[in-house]
Amino acid sequence: MNIENLFRPFRLKSLNTRNRFVMSPMTRSCSPSGVPTADVANYYKRRAEGEVGLIISEGTVIDRPSSANEPDVPDFYKDQSLAGWQKVIDGVLDAGGQMAPQLWHIGIQENHHSGWLPPAPFEGPSGIGNGRTMTDTDIADTIAAFGRAAAKAKKMGFNSVEVQGAHGYLIDQFFWENTNRRTDFFGGKTLAERSRFAVEITKEIRKEVGEYFALMMRLSQWRFSDFHTKLAKNPEELESLLTPLADAGIDIFHCSTRRFWEPEFIGSDLNLAGWAKKLTGKATITVGSVGLDNDVTTIFTGESSNAVSIEELIRRMDKNEFDLVAVGRSLLADPYWVQKVKGNRMTEFQGFQKEALNSLV
Repeated sequence: MNIENLFRPFRLKSLNTRNRFVMSPMTRSCSPSGVPTADVANYYKRRAEGEVGLIISEGTVIDRPSSANEPDVPDFYKDQSLAGWQKVIDGVLDAGGQMAPQLWHIGIQENHHSGWLPPAPFEGPSGIGNGRTMTDTDIADTIAAFGRAAAKAKKMGFNSVEVQGAHGYLIDQFFWENTNRRTDFFGGKTLAERSRFAVEITKEIRKEVGEYFALMMRLSQWRFSDFHTKLAKNPEELESLLTPLADAGIDIFHCSTRRFWEPEFIGSDLNLAGWAKKLTGKATITVGSVGLDNDVTTIFTGESSNAVSIEELIRRMDKNEFDLVAVGRSLLADPYWVQKVKGNRMTEFQGFQKEALNSLV
């Protein structure tokens, strides 16, 4: 297999990666009281030593009282937490890697199984389930909190930031009609209208970090609560979502799918990242079961995944369907997965066993 295109450098504004591989953001819940530890720093540094081009951190929450739904996910606002993140980025850069924190607000979620609760009620676009409706003041403060976090990331030496806009978390809750019932500026009947919250966050971050700092957003057509519905039913609806975000300042769309090889819409074999690139001209990241035979949802049922060929990935990269490739579970289990691809040692892929979730390898 010709892997040359996977190992071309990628350059865009503040990003200058040594190859096209990205570590996908994966929640690890190993930061007590929100503070990344030395083990977390070493976990990320090992991936940089393993030649991952760009590392996107696990979701790290912004400065809102209910932005997290469990105690040990990291935050990106307390002084102690930022000191922990400084050690993370310093280690990654020392190892020749590049990194972006994924900025996160979880929105309205179920209570954590441990019984832990945030210091304020969960908040979202509409007061559904066990959450409350965000006021205009809440929305303005949330937008500002995203901007402050991004500015801190740039100052600390991160190469980019990613905004989590997928999978049923706060920003994604604004996108969907059944979770966004607002009748004000941030609601509406169309996907374009319901994208305004994400657009305003993007504008605020761009204002804080300047024009030449790369900004990414993760988007999905599916949620963990519903694997089968689609946010955008056709390319026209997808364009109505992506174009305002691109105009506001998103440089890279990180397009989360369960299986990267599946077509997004009837009549074309383009996946979601392929469509995003075609519709906006922006760079895209594809993700979804790269090198594995089961998708990420099998984690919830405790299933393991076997290693498989990446030949289809190479074929699509050669066609320039997308620009970057995010790898999740394979890199969670094996920090040196990328090096094995580079050295044509793919027979050494070990797949993914659910036990890998229990420690920071």
